[in-house]
Amino acid sequence: MPAFPNPPSPIPNPGSLADWLDYQQRTHPRAIELGLERVREVWRRLGAPAPAPVVITVGGTNGKGSTVAFLEAMLGAAGKRVGAYTSPHLLRYNERVRVAGVEADDAALVDAFARIEAARGADSIQPIPLTYFEFGTLAALLLFADSALDVAVLEVGLGGRLDAVNLIDADAAIVTTVDLDHQDWLGNDRDSIGREKAGIFRAGRAAIVGERVPPRGLLDAAARTGAELRVAGRDFQVEVRAGGWRWHGWPDDGESAPALDLPRPGLAAACQLDNAAAAIAALYALRDRLGWHPAAIARGVADARVGARLQRFGGLPELIVDVAHNPQAARVLADWLRAQRAAGRTLAVFGALGDKDVRGVHAALAGAVDDWFLAGLDGDSPRGLAAPALGALLGLPADTSTHATVADALAAAFAAARPGDRVLAFGSFFVAAAALEFAQARGLKAA
Repeated sequence: MPAFPNPPSPIPNPGSLADWLDYQQRTHPRAIELGLERVREVWRRLGAPAPAPVVITVGGTNGKGSTVAFLEAMLGAAGKRVGAYTSPHLLRYNERVRVAGVEADDAALVDAFARIEAARGADSIQPIPLTYFEFGTLAALLLFADSALDVAVLEVGLGGRLDAVNLIDADAAIVTTVDLDHQDWLGNDRDSIGREKAGIFRAGRAAIVGERVPPRGLLDAAARTGAELRVAGRDFQVEVRAGGWRWHGWPDDGESAPALDLPRPGLAAACQLDNAAAAIAALYALRDRLGWHPAAIARGVADARVGARLQRFGGLPELIVDVAHNPQAARVLADWLRAQRAAGRTLAVFGALGDKDVRGVHAALAGAVDDWFLAGLDGDSPRGLAAPALGALLGLPADTSTHATVADALAAAFAAARPGDRVLAFGSFFVAAAALEFAQARGLKAA
């Protein structure tokens, strides 16, 4: 078991949530370290309590947070007590852990962190090192185990096979989409990435694939696990209809194939139909344990919300906030922008991390953005790009508007806007968070 060579000083006892989070960022030499050996041992020492009688995990390149939101809303509408774990957060760390729709409070998180700290042997000569994400995952699982849940819905972080969430054997697992992202960790092609994401599937349990043409690597890996594979377009379908849409399922155990007539999702973008369909497929696969509640599913489709997914704020100009940070997500964003054209120009505030395919993101939005306002993220993350470096990577003209912070870039875009223009803020969760704070400070109201 690897040990951290120079453990940081202990945090204040009992410590605030901010103290704990700062400590966690200093307690492991790397921000990311894939592998289940360390986190599984700490979970074992904690007694390995099950987070809920039924667990659904959600992985994929894009669409994870939205799919969790659909499941949370559908199950909640059916009267289930649901715990939801997502990451990263936008404005508050507490957003990551929700029980029955309520964010975990600071005291509960601090107590969970203290239990984890003791279990990892922090006072011993060779404590088990945990990353910031692993601390958070274990805390969510502990809080869920203490909350008498009916269902836990867990968003998988980077990858799948070696992600900390994967220490839990899910009753149903969803892979939303597979595309190029985090190539340094997952591989340089969709097959390799798909194989990693298929690691959340389990033998004899439902494995839902949310895209119609998944990579062969994903399908082959799923087959090797012996999972009960259900693929969009083959086993369940989306049919767009006037005023709404219809979900078609698969026949099973002599039953006829079900069909649900549903309202349009409350979440924008065409891809949200696919995310909702994958969530419904998971619930259908678990209907013997959770029941089948068409009215609750319809309500959940309409009511599900998640921040910074094409989130619109009214005003002059209108502000749109989105977390698109890879080419696949940028293509979805571009399609929406073209379908929902502004009367005037689209002014994009863009900031990115250095390990992202910023050229691919920029290319996806060609023709959908009129002017660029680049924001530096080097003050937000060690991985963040300064605005001039981002501009150089994109090959933009030297006179492109560049700014040290997202707030500065937004202020410049708003100052440059003319009647009919809109401002789009996207490229990273850091950009989205700053844009939401900007909207709040200006009193902008969600549209």
